[in-house]
Amino acid sequence: MNLKVVITKGEDGWYVVTLPTLPGCISQGRTIREAIQNIREAASLYLEPDEDVIPGKGARIIEVAV
Repeated sequence: MNLKVVITKGEDGWYVVTLPTLPGCISQGRTIREAIQNIREAASLYLEPDEDVIPGKGARIIEVAV
C-alpha cells in the first residue's frame, strides 16, 4: 500500500510528516529520510488491528483487506 505524505520543515529545523488519509498520524525526524522512516512506523502502528475491540449488542467484527 502506498500513501501520500506531507512533509514540512518545522521552526525547530526538524521535518514534520503527516498522513492526510490517516487523521492524527504524524511523526518527525531530523532529516527527511529519518522522518519518512518514522512515519512508516507510525502508519504501521496506526493500522495495526485493535484486538481489544468489543462490539456492542447486535454488532459484529469482520476483517477487510485494504
